[in-house]
Amino acid sequence: MNIDHLRLFTRVATLGNISQAGKESGLSQAVSSAHINKLESNIGARLIHRTTRKVSLTEEGEIFLPHAIEILESFDSAKASIGIGNISPKGKLRITAPASFGRLHLVPALDYFLSTYPDLIVEMHLSDTIVDLVEGGFDVAIRNAVMNDSSMIAKKIASDHRILCASPKYLAKNGTPKKIEDLNQHKCVNLMGLESWRFKTSTGYKTIKTNNKFLTDNGEAARDAAVQGLGITLTATWCSYKQLNTGELVQVLKNTKLESNAALWAVYPSSRLLAPKVRVFIDYLTQYFSKTLYWDKSELIKRSHKN
Repeated sequence: MNIDHLRLFTRVATLGNISQAGKESGLSQAVSSAHINKLESNIGARLIHRTTRKVSLTEEGEIFLPHAIEILESFDSAKASIGIGNISPKGKLRITAPASFGRLHLVPALDYFLSTYPDLIVEMHLSDTIVDLVEGGFDVAIRNAVMNDSSMIAKKIASDHRILCASPKYLAKNGTPKKIEDLNQHKCVNLMGLESWRFKTSTGYKTIKTNNKFLTDNGEAARDAAVQGLGITLTATWCSYKQLNTGELVQVLKNTKLESNAALWAVYPSSRLLAPKVRVFIDYLTQYFSKTLYWDKSELIKRSHKN
């Protein structure tokens, strides 16, 4: 199977025009059509409907297209891995990420990334539901949960420091907890599925089943509820650093240690050669967050310890 014929086919599928797709590679319409005919002959199926007005994929062409794209990505990855050619990432990069983290931190990080790689198009799916990368057709996932799937590879891109905090209004009315056991007397704001908080103490681990007055499936909603005085919440500093810096939220039980091995990970299937577009995205995020981990900067820590 000819790689150039595959590239031409994917461009025809995108542009809906054989002549225009051929021109991108310096081919005449006749030669382009001949290449598509050769590919169809090798595949043993008609891939494209041709009419005088338009070109469209056949049912077989629709089925074949994602496989053709994967073959091309694997081929480009193989070349890049041994330093052959100057592979410029191109095409669509499909990402899935947690809703709050994606909106607060990934979207702002894209400006420089996309200006650096102008041939890339990013499609970002924001959801707090863990989706199947392969079934969903995603190139990479950003996750902040422990990964148990051995068929996936994960690379840490940033820390995920979690703390307890509440609004000054709530603490003035209800008092400030001095020890872990005091949490039993307090109202709590929580994410669904995290109704118990586990602490690491000098005598072992201690779990507190929280007295939840507000539950949500969104970290920003939990943070905002705490700002409004609904209770104490467990939050990631990447989600609440602005409210901590302004004093809308105050860290409590600073000297206690929450049991947490959380981090922010870039996850992709281990069975797939890492495409150049995925490699440059992961490398970019790793560098971006290592230099601009603004949610854990000294300003936040200093303010937190002053309260």
